[in-house]
Amino acid sequence: MRAIIQRTEGVKISAEVDGDYQVNGEMGEGLLVLLGVEESDSAEDVDYLFRKIKDMRIFNDDAGKMNLSVMDVNGSIAIVSQFTLHANTKKGNRPSFIRAAKPDKAESLYEEFIMKMESVIKGKVITGVFGAMMKIDFINDGPVTIIIDSKNREL
Repeated sequence: MRAIIQRTEGVKISAEVDGDYQVNGEMGEGLLVLLGVEESDSAEDVDYLFRKIKDMRIFNDDAGKMNLSVMDVNGSIAIVSQFTLHANTKKGNRPSFIRAAKPDKAESLYEEFIMKMESVIKGKVITGVFGAMMKIDFINDGPVTIIIDSKNREL
C-alpha cells in the first residue's frame, strides 16, 4: 500500500456524476492522503499506514518546528483512492498498472483505512468517490509532501 501525504490549508474534492462534477467534500487544515492499494496488500498494510499517518509529526509547533501530528492540531483528512501510485514505468512510455489491486480488493482496503481514520480524527474525514473521475483543489502548505510505502518500511 502506498500513500502520498500532503499537508494542506484546505481541500475540496469534486467527483464526476452523470457527466458533471459535484462537490463531494471540503475541509480546512489537515492532510490530503492519496492512497494506492497493491494486489499483495492486506489489513496489515492498512494498519501500518493508519498508524504512521495519524501520528506523523509534520505540523508546526509554536517554535515553527514540524513537531505536531494531525491528531495534535485537530486537523482533518481527505482520503482519495489512487491506483496510479502503483504505475510501473520501467518499459516504454505507457505506464502499466498490473500491480494495482483489482477494484473489489482495493475498495475494501480503502474503506477499511477510511473507517480507521474516522474512528480517531477529531476534524473532518472527507473522501473521494472510489473509481470515479475526480478533481481535487487544495493548497499544499509548506509545501510538505511525504511518500510512504508499506512494503518499504524504513525503521
